[in-house]
Formats: sequence, C-alpha cells, structure tokens
Amino acid sequence: MNPSHDERSGYLLILLGLFLAFRSALAIAPHYRQDWLLENVLVFIAIPLLIWHYRRLRFSHYAYTALFVFFCLHTIGAHFTYSEVPWNTWLTSLTGWDAMQALGLQRNPFDRAVHFSYGLLIVPAVAELIEARGPLRDLWRNLVPIMFIMSNSELYEMIEWQAAETFGGELGQAYLGTQGDIWDAQKDSLMAMLGAIMGLTVYRVFRPSGAMTR
Repeated sequence: MNPSHDERSGYLLILLGLFLAFRSALAIAPHYRQDWLLENVLVFIAIPLLIWHYRRLRFSHYAYTALFVFFCLHTIGAHFTYSEVPWNTWLTSLTGWDAMQALGLQRNPFDRAVHFSYGLLIVPAVAELIEARGPLRDLWRNLVPIMFIMSNSELYEMIEWQAAETFGGELGQAYLGTQGDIWDAQKDSLMAMLGAIMGLTVYRVFRPSGAMTR
C-alpha cells in the first residue's frame, strides 16, 4: 500500500527536521571553516531544490531515507574534513578494536566509504527519477542509473581538482583530500560505481512502494 500524502509529508518533515538539527550542530566550530563551506556548496543547493520541487519530484520513503543517511555522512565529513574524521577513535573507544591497526590501513578510509555510500544511497532516487520520466527496458533501466552515478562521480572529481587548483595551499589540499594517493580520484570513482551496483541491486529486491510521481 502506498503511503498517503499526509503520511509521506509527515515522514519527510521528520527527516528534514532531524537533518537540519544534525547539520546545525555540526556547523558549530567545524575543524576547518573554509573547507566546510566548500564541502557544503552542493548540499546548500540540493536540499532547497528537493524542497522546492517536492510537488513534482516525490520519491519513495526508501529513496528519501537513503538521501537522508548520505547527507548525514557527508555532514560528518565536512565537519572534521574527510581525511580527519576520527571514526577509528570512536570505534576503539566503543569496542576496544583498533580497526586501522588491525587492517593495516595507512590512510583514513572515511572518504572512500562515503564515495561508496554516494553510489549506494543516491542511486535509488536516480532510478526513480529516470523511470518516472521515461520507462526503460530491463537492461537500460539498470545500466542508466549506474552510468549516471559514474559520470556524476567523475564530474565531482574534476570539480575537486579545479577547486584545489583555484584555492591551492592548505585549503586546496583539505578539500581534495588525496592523503598522498595519486590514484585517489580513480579509486573514489570506482567506489561510487560499486556502491551504485550494490544499491541498485538492493533497491530492485525491495521494490519500495510510493515511488516517485510526476
């Protein structure tokens, strides 16, 4: 059964309220304010657009929840800068397990995890948008959302590169966040693609109700 308009609106207002509260809390004294502003440019654009076009762009609860989780992960990365998110410190304090040492990790993998999450959590909304605008045959209805995530991820890497070239210095390096890996952009894009493949597979299995309406 599809959720009613009131149920859908109520759920989305809860998600929006939670996200705004979370983002407001982490907007207080971020570790690097200039990098925080750069990291949030696209969020400052995306959230108002989703609200503004809600009457025409209505996704399923599944897709909206996935978007909410991704924006929260990105908010954490923007607060600390991606290369300095202390996830391992949190994990060690909670469980006593030092994942960085146990897995032999030399760089903070939080940015890679969020690139994977980009594909995993954004692809449901992409799939619903594409299907609502023009239903595709089975092969293309699965390929096009993944191709969109791949191209979008590559575009973001080019934006990062240009921003680093433009601002340079500490701010450019903080925003780029390569942590010394010359193949960082390619690996980030690969993670986004793998996330999209997994995300679309899970989405097709669950087949959420209340998918996007025109």
